[in-house]
Amino acid sequence: MSLSRILALPVLFLASTVFAQKGGSGLEVPPSLVPAELVPDTRALSAEEELKTFQVAPGYRVELAASEPLVGDPIFAQFGPDGRMWVVEMLGYMPDIHGNREDEPVGRIVILADSDGDGRFDQSKVFLDQLIMPRTVLPVGDGALVGAPPMLWYCPDKNGDGKADEKIVVAQDAGAQTIPGRPELANPEHGANSPLWALDNWIYFAEYAARFRWRGAGAFERSLSSVRGQYGLSQDDFGRLFYNYNSGHLQGDMWPSHYRLRNPHYAKSGGRIAPPVSQAVWPIRVTPGTNRAYIPENMAGHKIKNFTAACSPWIYRGDLFPADALGNAFACEPALHLVKRDIMTLEKGKLVAREAYQQREFLASTDERFRPVSLTTGPDGALYVIDFYRGIIQHRISLSPYLEKYIQEHDLVEPRGLGRIWRIVPENAKKRPAPNLAKMDSAGLVPLLAHTNSWHRETAQRLLVERADIATVPALEALTRGEAALGRMHALWTLDGMGKSPWPVVESALADADARVRNSAVRIAEGFFAGDVRAAAVSKLIALSTTEADSQVQTQIALTLGEAKDSKADQALAAMASRVTDHPYLVEALLSGVKGRELELLEHCLTTSSGKTLIPGLAGCVAAERNPARVTKLLTIVEMAGATPRKVLLAGFAADAADFTRRTVKLEARPALLDTPGTEKVAGMLTWPGKPVPAGFKPPRALTADEQGRFEMGKALYAGICAGCHQPSGSGLDGIAPPLVDSEWVTGSPERLSRIVLHGVRGYLTVKKRRHQLDMPPLGALGDEPLSAILTYIRREWEHGAEPISPDFMKAVREKESRRTDSWTEQELLKIP
Repeated sequence: MSLSRILALPVLFLASTVFAQKGGSGLEVPPSLVPAELVPDTRALSAEEELKTFQVAPGYRVELAASEPLVGDPIFAQFGPDGRMWVVEMLGYMPDIHGNREDEPVGRIVILADSDGDGRFDQSKVFLDQLIMPRTVLPVGDGALVGAPPMLWYCPDKNGDGKADEKIVVAQDAGAQTIPGRPELANPEHGANSPLWALDNWIYFAEYAARFRWRGAGAFERSLSSVRGQYGLSQDDFGRLFYNYNSGHLQGDMWPSHYRLRNPHYAKSGGRIAPPVSQAVWPIRVTPGTNRAYIPENMAGHKIKNFTAACSPWIYRGDLFPADALGNAFACEPALHLVKRDIMTLEKGKLVAREAYQQREFLASTDERFRPVSLTTGPDGALYVIDFYRGIIQHRISLSPYLEKYIQEHDLVEPRGLGRIWRIVPENAKKRPAPNLAKMDSAGLVPLLAHTNSWHRETAQRLLVERADIATVPALEALTRGEAALGRMHALWTLDGMGKSPWPVVESALADADARVRNSAVRIAEGFFAGDVRAAAVSKLIALSTTEADSQVQTQIALTLGEAKDSKADQALAAMASRVTDHPYLVEALLSGVKGRELELLEHCLTTSSGKTLIPGLAGCVAAERNPARVTKLLTIVEMAGATPRKVLLAGFAADAADFTRRTVKLEARPALLDTPGTEKVAGMLTWPGKPVPAGFKPPRALTADEQGRFEMGKALYAGICAGCHQPSGSGLDGIAPPLVDSEWVTGSPERLSRIVLHGVRGYLTVKKRRHQLDMPPLGALGDEPLSAILTYIRREWEHGAEPISPDFMKAVREKESRRTDSWTEQELLKIP
């Protein structure tokens, strides 16, 4: 339901402005802004022909690593420890323009090998087949994690023949499921994808609210995580995760996401970052077959101006590219046939990204069917580009009459089953044979933790953690004191993953000269809070909070000490917040970790000179806790405070007053504070015995049986279609999707809301007095019944009391607006009663 939901699989972009129901709706198809004579040849090319269409940045060249028939419809790939490439083939995607037969089990996981070491794969072996629309593969243990939503399996190869022996269920919620009895509502746009064994030894996914840790013998520990991104996931040397949404090509977690889930009283905590970066793109081919290509403001010279199908951001950390590429972010744009490169820097504690080139891209093609959908770094340090190589990549759910006409005119449905994997290397690069780390003994893997190529470091760490060979512990401890900073860092995490971290080693690393090592040591120190050295660990971190100068390590100290759940630690962090006043994330990090202790820390901040910047947030947390006794105590404190602190406290307490409209805090008596002028907003957040009922208040009526059934259907549809951006809680996702809870657009005019979901909305939209910039696509293809179910759900969930919406109402609005060919703007919607 949000601007970012129409990136089906890795490549489905915002493809529609008006969705016609199957069977025709009489909609007029807007004309293309690109004259037919300017559209180049759209036929499928051979791999050799396609290679000639590339324009790559100076100093680099493109090589073919694999193509059909060795690989077909590839959407994702990872290198295994033996140097072979594991590839997800989504052979069942969109067999025709209506998506018929997508439920056929024709998807596969294949393993590509280069038998003669010439740099080109020449062997392909099917590891697992008969999959329906698979998304993921990650070599683990003696097999691989494989995802075909909603299933996530561990598939071991116990006899080493290169084929999966069985499928062991790891999860059954790794993506949207078909609504029972409604197969036409199956939505392939949502599913766990791009698994990443991260620095902290947890396996993360894009588009999935869970993470997993290998526990051996096919067993995995599961933990809650945040839903992030749409397609693609990578990490940098700090272990920060990066992802994106279709119109925003680079976002990330400034700190591990599980921290932002720990304090429900502080919903704003998150550490999500969207580095300031231009979303401009510079395709070298005209782009009429893309989202809203017929709207002049979207086009420049017959080309889309900004990202519309961004996916698969990748942080390059190899050793083959020139040094100036280290830490750069690369992102795919399959709709516009290009790969962008951004240079990232840390400025005043914030990540900033800048285009690497002036009005050109790192890689671009004139081939209509070049669809870069995923990137990875190989054992040789090269950047590998997974090319889906398709004419039609829009899913039926996001296929507009305009694009359907374009696809048919240019015969883009066939052929299917093609696919290429490209290798990008410096012009003077020489072939590097892929090593076989799987055959190395554990002692030989330890030095690779300090390798200059991230693939070697991460693969060695994973293998050592999986093997858990205690004989390597002395060598790993020695490496924590080695010359290479990245080697010291990976050694720390390897010991942690094996459960063999000794406190003296971690304590020593807290004083390391490199911020990346200190950052890791601070986080690993959390593991000692439950042990015999708890007091020493907390004291050491409190001491470090007074001296640490690096902004990223300061953030981690705040996050880690929050896990101590210790008043002295909280007070030390308040002091650090007063000392470090220009830190962009420190207050968020600190407030994320004081669940249930906000009032006590607030009292400390009011009676000392520490943590004045925390006071508004702490007051808001106490309000959000909705505990009558603690709210009453805070209001008493506010009443006794001086004029200036009272103003600050009241502003913090009432910052989210709109969320208390129906879910008020029920007190035992009316607070005396409310006699003070300027407390009207606070009064609206509270109830007490005898408080007058607001004039005109009318409780919502009960739903009928039919409406309740529609509500339940809408709940399931919302989870699969909308929750990725608007979140299961309806709280929205900053920079991506506005909140739905208490939104005037949700609980207000059904005429406006129905038009938003039918046709989409673009531009600025004000929600709860905050402006959001949107490019939300239409969802009209779902039909009147599913749409009315979703709207009924969001108008009655989260204690909303708005009237449900019926299929007949949706049908009437659809017919009334049948000739509309564009999404709505806020100004247009506000004219509708």
